[in-house]
Amino acid sequence: MKLLRTIALDPSDTFVFDAAAEPGEWAVSGAFRFCDHDPATLSGKARAAFRSGFLGVQSWGWSTLAQIVPATESDCRALIELLAGQLIDRFGAPDPATARTAAEEEVAFVQSLCAHPISSLIAVHRSVSGGEVRESFRRLQLRQGQGHGKAFSFMEAEDDVEPDSNVRLADMSRERQHR
Repeated sequence: MKLLRTIALDPSDTFVFDAAAEPGEWAVSGAFRFCDHDPATLSGKARAAFRSGFLGVQSWGWSTLAQIVPATESDCRALIELLAGQLIDRFGAPDPATARTAAEEEVAFVQSLCAHPISSLIAVHRSVSGGEVRESFRRLQLRQGQGHGKAFSFMEAEDDVEPDSNVRLADMSRERQHR
């Protein structure tokens, strides 16, 4: 069995998100965190979390990348219980049975993302199309013989999605200078 854990290749998540996940936490997609928000109204760090964050289940923080790791049945059960508890405590699930069912669905979805080899890194891109949230996932491929030591050592992306054509680096640079 395989699941996802958060991974931090550099400190960027601490700047990108309001709350960064701790490296090594169990991770889920986390798209449900935005079910009561209009994604078009999100800005700044909340928008970054919507567009590209995996949810660290323990901290309730975000991670840009998740790593496929081996897991046991016991790990899976513990993750489901942890997520169910968080859904009650932080998200207002009406009762433990409902929370557990939702957690089981989230964990099953995570398992479906783990078809790639152990240690593969996964990135998410969320967008809204036709009023529905769409998620696309891609596996980042390391250069031959290289470990996860550097954030910018990746050369290929599988199942890559088209980048957002509205991003303008010059505008981002001006925005940073005005802070």
